[in-house]
Amino acid sequence: MSFIESEERTALRKAVRQVAGSYGFAYTDRCIREGRRPDEVWSEMGRAGFLGVNLPEEYGGGGAGIYELALVLEEAAACGVPLIMMVVSPAICGTIISRFGTPAQRQRWLPGLADGSAVMAFGITEPDAGSNSHNIRTVARRDGDDWVLDGRKVFITGVADADAVLVVARTTDARTGSLRPALFILPRETPGFEYRRIEMDIRESEGQYELYLDEVRLPADALVGEPDGAIAQLFAGLNPERIMAAAMAVGSGRYALAKAADYVRTREVWGQPIGAHQGLAHPLAQRHIEVELARLMMQKAATLWDEGQDQAAGEAANMAKYAAAEASIGALDQAIQSHGGNGLTREYGLASMLAWARIGRVAPVSREMVLNFVAQHSLGLPKSY
Repeated sequence: MSFIESEERTALRKAVRQVAGSYGFAYTDRCIREGRRPDEVWSEMGRAGFLGVNLPEEYGGGGAGIYELALVLEEAAACGVPLIMMVVSPAICGTIISRFGTPAQRQRWLPGLADGSAVMAFGITEPDAGSNSHNIRTVARRDGDDWVLDGRKVFITGVADADAVLVVARTTDARTGSLRPALFILPRETPGFEYRRIEMDIRESEGQYELYLDEVRLPADALVGEPDGAIAQLFAGLNPERIMAAAMAVGSGRYALAKAADYVRTREVWGQPIGAHQGLAHPLAQRHIEVELARLMMQKAATLWDEGQDQAAGEAANMAKYAAAEASIGALDQAIQSHGGNGLTREYGLASMLAWARIGRVAPVSREMVLNFVAQHSLGLPKSY
């Protein structure tokens, strides 16, 4: 990979900043407080082609890669507009359907995912499975030409405003009799499918939901890919998810540091800007270094993924997600500290981001599971779980 971005990528960053910057964090905060999605900026980003920049051109996308999609989310977050559904709809669901969907599924869903007129949620997490995707209990069984799904999901983002959910269930392998993951497109209004919003202490506009699937009947063409081949299909979505989560965290860290730098550059106490004091300047410089290092790993992961180096991309994506979450939380905490009491006021809009930023240590995969992965696969240590 080149450390110098192409003119096209540089122009894309500038174009995203022009759109997202016209909304800013004040808009995001208003949407959160009103309990609604950021529909206006989502629609404008979709019309500009930003949401589907990674999807095939023949379906209305930009024909680029996860690098470009991560770039879009990073710049939007750096403007105070972290569009979390970009992690889910075009990155996870769009990637999986692009790679493994039937021609009919691609034609049905990809144009809408590309321009933002359709939104798809992703249902994998379960109450008893946690981070163990091999222990999913939602089951899909054949009944004639149909599939019938039963199970429960938890902490699924944005379901109430999604057109469908890409659900991970388990099917019986015809060869071995064992249960293996499979992916199904579940329209939100399907009979037998119910969802309930989870009351969260963090403030967010998209919301987290529990899903209940009770004898949910889907046609045969709801299956994405092969019924017993979804491990590879599943990770085709999970690695982009980690890259995108890293991009959002990097952008949020940049936003916090920019706010802090502006403040300490102009705030005067004892006759000079407080940014002249090393007690404030050095911690901000340290956090800037950490964010930039995380950004490099995110770019590396995206490049490896786009080049088809799936195994190397998986390692880098996990590292990027870990590094970006830590850097983002540190940057925000230092930005608040640099503002003193003002950092806790609504006017400056930093303290309200704390709980939201903290999610990065938990989702889409916990920091502990990332460390388990790195210990086992990068360092060759014995499996600990």
